Amino acid sequence: MTDVKDDNKSRLPRTDIDKIIHEPARLKILAQLYVVENADVIFLMRRTGLTQGNLSTHMSKLEAAEYIEIRKEFVNKKPHTLLSLSDKGRSAFRSYIKNMKEAFEELIDW
Repeated sequence: MTDVKDDNKSRLPRTDIDKIIHEPARLKILAQLYVVENADVIFLMRRTGLTQGNLSTHMSKLEAAEYIEIRKEFVNKKPHTLLSLSDKGRSAFRSYIKNMKEAFEELIDW
């Protein structure tokens, strides 16, 4: 007697989950940027719980993937960094959500 269906023994893990987005810190950043036009570093640090250094590292990876756009400016002679989700990032985030929903549905149906 087995609890697992025989046809699921050879089931392979999904390969369509975006590994860049799937990392928890980057997922938090993208989720925040998905619902706003843009956000500054302080806002994202507060909303994600990331340190400035950690946020900066993940920003670099997201920028390299062209998922976010970073604009640096000065406000009252102080540096100010704004982040926004690029069109590519918005599309990738939507695909990520769709693929994760499908992955969970597959688990439930398993």
